[in-house]
Amino acid sequence: MVSPPHEAMHRIFRHDPDLFGRLAPRLGIAVPPIVETTPLLSAVDGSSPVACSRNTQLHVRTAGQEEFQLLIEAQDRRDPARPAHWAHHVAYIWTQRRLPTCLLIVCADEDTARWAEQPVSSAPAQPPALTLHPFVAGPHNLPLVTDPDEVRADPELAALSVMLHPTDAHVGTTMEALSAALRDRPEAIARPLIDLTAISLQLHPAGRAWRELVLPAIREWERGRGRVEGGADSARESLLIVLGSRGFNLPRDVRERVAECQDPELLRHWLARAVTASRAEDVFVGA
Repeated sequence: MVSPPHEAMHRIFRHDPDLFGRLAPRLGIAVPPIVETTPLLSAVDGSSPVACSRNTQLHVRTAGQEEFQLLIEAQDRRDPARPAHWAHHVAYIWTQRRLPTCLLIVCADEDTARWAEQPVSSAPAQPPALTLHPFVAGPHNLPLVTDPDEVRADPELAALSVMLHPTDAHVGTTMEALSAALRDRPEAIARPLIDLTAISLQLHPAGRAWRELVLPAIREWERGRGRVEGGADSARESLLIVLGSRGFNLPRDVRERVAECQDPELLRHWLARAVTASRAEDVFVGA
């Protein structure tokens, strides 16, 4: 199932947990310098009311050795029922982890963002038993990153700004700089960010433009995988021919290891050993 577009706005913090530390000063959030941020997964077996597919949870450690939990949720519209759910989620995590817990709401709609950042009390009685004070990131307090140097320096922050400004007149400029920056990154790092950005924009015209911008990089990665897989197949075939011609019988686990290996360099290393080895086990020793 494809995730709703607004969920990409909190999932980007799983992709880059350190993003919050760079985002906080821009939002005016007063936290000490953050030295470590670790994603946490909530239970999905029904034992936790905080479903991990609907939010992101981070464990944050600061330079002063303070620790706190950060719950990040995305909201796409006003919903009077949500603040009570947010308060419940924060209280649950606070109880389970026994650490201070903060809440960040991410909204692409400015009206929703301004609504979400208002404190909400549990009752009209004074003083209320509980008052929720969420942090909020939205179009009103996180501008679109348009400087190409800033985009290259922090593609994740630039991607989040695109998610929050999908209809901005200058979003195309940012997307061009972002797609160029991601082409220079390894696929394992760049591809999740490309996909999250695409998910967030799928209901906007900018989504089609984004797919066209990143298509050349995706095709190049696919061609590269094809070259690697082709090289691995060739090296594996040569290895098996040499082993067979020399009369080596391979144990089942070794045959499976050779069949599953996708590293052309390792296969060629085994091939070079197979030419001179006196026993089959000498081919794979230490590898």
